[in-house]
Amino acid sequence: MDELPIGRRVAYWRGRRKMSQQVFADRLGKSKSWVDKVERGVRRLDKFSVLYEIADILQVDVQLLFGKDPERRTDALNCIDQVEVQEIRAALERYDSMSAYFDAAPYPPPLADMRKAVNHAWLTYQYGRYGMLTRALPKLLRDAQAADAGYRGDHAREAAHLLGQVYQIASSVLRKLGESELAWLAADRSMAVAQRADDPLLAGIATTRVCNALVAMGRPRPALELNVTIANRLAPGGGNEVSPARLSVYGLLLLQGAMAAARIGDSATVDDLINGAQEAATLLGGDHNHYWTSFGPTNLELHRAAAAVELGDGGRAVEVHRQRIQEPAFSALLPERRAHHLLDIARGFAQIGDVANAGEMLLRGDRLAPSEIRCRPIGHEVMAEILRRTRGAPPSPIAELAGHMGVGV
Repeated sequence: MDELPIGRRVAYWRGRRKMSQQVFADRLGKSKSWVDKVERGVRRLDKFSVLYEIADILQVDVQLLFGKDPERRTDALNCIDQVEVQEIRAALERYDSMSAYFDAAPYPPPLADMRKAVNHAWLTYQYGRYGMLTRALPKLLRDAQAADAGYRGDHAREAAHLLGQVYQIASSVLRKLGESELAWLAADRSMAVAQRADDPLLAGIATTRVCNALVAMGRPRPALELNVTIANRLAPGGGNEVSPARLSVYGLLLLQGAMAAARIGDSATVDDLINGAQEAATLLGGDHNHYWTSFGPTNLELHRAAAAVELGDGGRAVEVHRQRIQEPAFSALLPERRAHHLLDIARGFAQIGDVANAGEMLLRGDRLAPSEIRCRPIGHEVMAEILRRTRGAPPSPIAELAGHMGVGV
């Protein structure tokens, strides 16, 4: 891409948007012949105004048309394309609400359509389809920002709520794929929007996204403090209602605090926070997905095992996996949660030197949600460790998965 002329770049992005030359020409107010000549390099594109209009129609940053494109990944799943990351970054850097303060806001998309799109994005994330999600996020971010900027009165809070959720989805998938600083930016935006939405539970979940990004950036201590502070303010009882949604958000804040404490090596705090979350899970009475938390007794045990791995106690993690996680309840969880857990247990087996079972956990996770295993940097680290410690040639399923992941001995 970095050596292609501008016309070929236009053709590339038009193709990515599944737009015919005729449709593109109509939207641009040009003839199909004009578009064809531009894409073949017969006609030069030398007006910035036209380039910006083309970028707007193709929904890309204009720099992608006349600047140097980032290098594109070639892994089997196209886990995260750096061009898409640049698009997400450009969408996060928009300030539609501020522009709307001074000028008339653009006509916002219908809230009913936005609700459907946001729900679909959450499910795409929780089914572990990260490549699909990163390709959809730039447009979803722009639409949600336009809705937040364009609605007034009774609809403004819902528009802000939807934008806050989109920021959280973006933060979650970007962190998974190793884009920690961009994940922090999206999470930080979600906290600010949650205040406008006037929803303390949305703000609570936004807090967990911020803290996860902080941990990923190597700052677990402020993440621990923030999780616990907000959990204490949202704790059920006293002046707060004891609703399933509040129990779920409160419990997840404690669990994420436990994960931050584990990163620090503070096992006493890990136990204290998990015990607090267990009380919430008991009150909740089952596994639910309020506020997209997947919180409940089963997810609590998954975090117990994950915290043990972070503490370097792989044996304890394997014990929790084998003795405390019941198969019917585990199978009922969404694919991302299950595959994430299997990746954690693969790490646990690797810690105790059982590379055969570590490999089996990766294979099981890959069958559930390939992106969770193949696309996450930690998955690559575990696979590299398995290959390094395997005597002789690895079993063919492991070798095949390693090939898909682009991991060699």
